Amino acid sequence: MQTPSTLPSLVDRVLEKFDRVAPPTEVFAHCDIPCGIYDPHMAQVAALTVVRMVQLIEGLQQPGANASKNEWDTYGMQISRYTAIKEEHARLCEHELIILWTDYFRPEHLEKHSNLHDVVWKTAKLTSTVKQQINMEAAQQLLAGCQQIAEIFWDTKGVKTKRQPSNQGQVGGELVYPTT
Repeated sequence: MQTPSTLPSLVDRVLEKFDRVAPPTEVFAHCDIPCGIYDPHMAQVAALTVVRMVQLIEGLQQPGANASKNEWDTYGMQISRYTAIKEEHARLCEHELIILWTDYFRPEHLEKHSNLHDVVWKTAKLTSTVKQQINMEAAQQLLAGCQQIAEIFWDTKGVKTKRQPSNQGQVGGELVYPTT
């Protein structure tokens, strides 16, 4: 015997009858926002920022034994600030990569770029590494992974790319840009 909680509600029965008379149209969507909004540029800039913050952290000179309180305070503030920015941009990079992976890339992109899953996975994992460590090699690998993802992204749109110097002073590095 059915209990009241297992009986179809009046609303369910009405909707079921309505669906028989006018079946709902099946729709398909692959993203949460309109297509054309996606762009791997922010992930690349975030990765480049991580590289720069690691450069700045590695370049800080620890005050000597006879340093003043002000020198120690300045050192502590600088390393804290650089670390916070490094971690913030690593999170931003990860967020942008995950959006591309979950909302933009589709099975046909994986068919064309069989390494896509591996590249995105390894690059996203690097965001954790650069948050946990002061590691220039990992920061450079993060940037390289973002560049590779950008090249794949634009290829899925049939757009050629070029690597161009970032022109960000001491940080150096390249960014991948679409060409027309």
